Amino acid sequence: MVYLAFTPKTLKEMLKMMVFFYLTSFVFGGAALSVIYMVNTGKISIQNGMIIGSYTLKTILIGVIIAFIVVILAFKLVKAKFSKKDLFCPINIKINGKEIKTIAMLDTGNLLKEPITNIPVIVVEHTLLQDAVPKEILDNIEKILGGDLEEIPENIKNEYMSKLKVIPFTSLGKQNGMLLGLKADGLELEETEGVKKVDKIMIGMYNKKLSKKEEYSALLGIDVLN
Repeated sequence: MVYLAFTPKTLKEMLKMMVFFYLTSFVFGGAALSVIYMVNTGKISIQNGMIIGSYTLKTILIGVIIAFIVVILAFKLVKAKFSKKDLFCPINIKINGKEIKTIAMLDTGNLLKEPITNIPVIVVEHTLLQDAVPKEILDNIEKILGGDLEEIPENIKNEYMSKLKVIPFTSLGKQNGMLLGLKADGLELEETEGVKKVDKIMIGMYNKKLSKKEEYSALLGIDVLN
């Protein structure tokens, strides 16, 4: 039933969906059963593990409503546990001998990797890289992605063209997006347990603002943390 409804692509995804299916069934079934007991006291019994009795559709609907409220409240409680401290992380990017410090947001949907080397990608606002990457590259990201290199001086082409990578991505509203990537020398993350160092990391240069409130300037994927 789960497979027909959601058509999971992997066994892991299938098992995950089954767990959620049974948890939801237990919540709704438990709420409905409790209402049945309260409304039909003395009219039902359990024989060989089966509930024997009669109850109206109204009773079932009340149980479903209660179960729905329980699920909503549970999600709100879980969501409240995630504080900004859990979502935001100070990072230090090392690139071309320079260090760039900023705040990154943990993005569980960011599974970007450089397709050839399989190195994880951290998305960074291009304005942060002004001291480490030539202005001619940062100002012409879209042109470079399109293959137009007329604005790039020969000395910069010779030094950087072999280092730049095209990173494909898919997001809501953009199915075939492209990021211009550059391999960094390393990355340091400030965690509660201390500073974690990542040696292999790719910088995806984003030419717009990531946060309207400027709470963060980079997106950090789960693969980077692992």
